[in-house]
Amino acid sequence: MAGTTPGTPGTPGTPRVLRAMNDRAALDLLLAHGPLSRTRIGKLTGLSKPTASQLLARLEAAGLVVATGTTEGRPGPNAQLYAVNPRAAHAAGLDVSPERIHAAVADITGEVVGEFRLPTPGRGAEDVVRQVVDALDGAVKDAGLALGDVHRLVIGTPGAFDPATGRLRYASHLPGWHSPTLLEELAFALPMPFEYENDVNLVAIAEQRLGAASGHEDFVLLWNESGLGAALVLGGRLHRGFTGGAGEVGFLPVPGTPLVRQVAKANSGGFQELAGVQSVPRIAKAVGIRTAEQPYVEVAARLLTEAAERHAEDERHARLLDAYAERLATGLAALVAVLDPELIVLSGSAVTSGGEPLRARVQAQLADLAASRPRLVLAAVDRHPVLRGALESALAATRDEVFDTSR
Repeated sequence: MAGTTPGTPGTPGTPRVLRAMNDRAALDLLLAHGPLSRTRIGKLTGLSKPTASQLLARLEAAGLVVATGTTEGRPGPNAQLYAVNPRAAHAAGLDVSPERIHAAVADITGEVVGEFRLPTPGRGAEDVVRQVVDALDGAVKDAGLALGDVHRLVIGTPGAFDPATGRLRYASHLPGWHSPTLLEELAFALPMPFEYENDVNLVAIAEQRLGAASGHEDFVLLWNESGLGAALVLGGRLHRGFTGGAGEVGFLPVPGTPLVRQVAKANSGGFQELAGVQSVPRIAKAVGIRTAEQPYVEVAARLLTEAAERHAEDERHARLLDAYAERLATGLAALVAVLDPELIVLSGSAVTSGGEPLRARVQAQLADLAASRPRLVLAAVDRHPVLRGALESALAATRDEVFDTSR
């Protein structure tokens, strides 16, 4: 082969690379199944007992696995069990909103070992770097660690950082985050490598790895809480677009609402006005349900929860679900016409609160509005999905580095 020398460390097919591949396969099995015996690891990987024993000894010496006990309740002698060493590395995630920064630290197995919430109302540009460090430090201390113990960090924000300019776009409601030097300042202040990602994209990562989109290579995730957005996964990979703005569907012009111009300045658009969280109280009022107008997210979640519970015996609640489902399906039909996804995941409290009654109505409306008919499912990751996605993203990169025994 051109450019390779037989026997060179790192050459595909050499013993070192084959050992590293077996090591990684065993570590992934331990992550997926929990503690396993040497015999079970051998069967799952196809390795002989002596080779599996050597593998486990090698990983134990490297600090990547630990003995955790023995099998019990089975015929024959008890067998030693092994598990991934949770202290082999740690990763962190941040979920940033206009009101707070929610930080968490997870060990290499994915278990959250520390959390911290830092309220950030009315912050200025000069405060952002300090607040990021303070929020992360709070979670690290809650885990009994130091900042230097965190291998990698992923920060989730609304909008997206433009790769050409380094500026945050599509998130004018996030004060202090729009400085062109912010990423450089964060890199200087943080002692670990960090990445940044759109918050809705992180929800999609969480659903793909842990939830309703597991095993799917092509899907759309529609997120609806304080803002309406989408994540697009095509061929198993997130599609971010040229400026990072793919999926900013709140700006999408749709029928049923006046045309919104200068959408970035307005921080809104047709689909946001038609089906965003603020539309739910208005629909309720129109069908005769008395309710407060704000706060939008809490009011919408309560209205949709009540509608899902009472739609069978109360026509007003059925009409609320019908009207809102049509609005959601109107925007989704445009996405389906362009992307033809296999699956659509409905996420965020402004849709999941409606439960199966709302999901079924959106599915039926979409069947009338779109030529192709993707399956609609409700999101399964219901606890801090943005933060969970940030942790999953940080953990994936951390495991690739820490589990690589070929070096």
